[in-house]
Amino acid sequence: MQLHFQDRPWDLYTAIAYSVVTGAITLFVNVGNLLAIILVLLAPGYVLVAALFPKNAEIDWIERIALSFGLSIAVVPLLGLLLNFTPFGVRFAPVVVTLLVFTVGVGLAAYFRRMREPAESRLAGTLNLGLPQWHEYTPLDKGLTLALAASLVAAGGTIAYVILMPRPGETFTEFYILGPGGNASDYPKNLSVNETGGVIIGVVNHEASTVNYTVRVDLVGVRLVDNATSGLDEAVEVNRTIWSRFNVTLADAQNLTLRYTFRINDTGLWKVGFLLFKDENLSSAYRELHLFVRVSP
Repeated sequence: MQLHFQDRPWDLYTAIAYSVVTGAITLFVNVGNLLAIILVLLAPGYVLVAALFPKNAEIDWIERIALSFGLSIAVVPLLGLLLNFTPFGVRFAPVVVTLLVFTVGVGLAAYFRRMREPAESRLAGTLNLGLPQWHEYTPLDKGLTLALAASLVAAGGTIAYVILMPRPGETFTEFYILGPGGNASDYPKNLSVNETGGVIIGVVNHEASTVNYTVRVDLVGVRLVDNATSGLDEAVEVNRTIWSRFNVTLADAQNLTLRYTFRINDTGLWKVGFLLFKDENLSSAYRELHLFVRVSP
């Protein structure tokens, strides 16, 4: 059986369609899969080679496939490096979307370049569904075939190692306070005696496991002391009172937001401290935030 194309770029249609479908499935399930291997190791390089060499006689198919794997291995880390300098960062969804945008964009460029060529000059492909005749290959083709096979084995072994021996990602906990409007602004920094102030406390678990948290709110009296070394005023703690304490258990990726209101019944400069403890270890705070509040009569 023999499959052939030249007038229409069915290879580009297949590469772009496969990338879009596989990328959409990968984004939907939010986890990598074996189908995405071609999306990473072949498709980006293949469309790039197709854009660089739209004619049939420029390079043969073995060289084209070998270059496709090589350029994919070179391009994907570069895309990750560029993504690292964006607000999105090197995360799963942005990486998949970036690969899709690159593959589709370069694939369209390859399509327009090829279709500008006369039909008889366009890249042609013939797939014989049968056993290859090894003795008909040139020494160069045999070498490239062996190199391609070795690279596929190495890539497969690497992927298997990553799947079977996954490296743990960075674990951390988000701990933040926002103003009463839900923004990082308009904090209650100036209050009158017994006037109500409020903030929003947020905790987000990225520890890859369920964690028991303790949130403690302290009222700290401070006074400003001149620092002779820096020439600036330094806040020195005078006294500390535990205002509130509450416990919360969060699963991985679970978050908590709650509104906290307070009133201070004495004038002066005060520090409202927000301390987060993890796994009932109250000896030292895991995260700590504070807000300076000046109270007037």
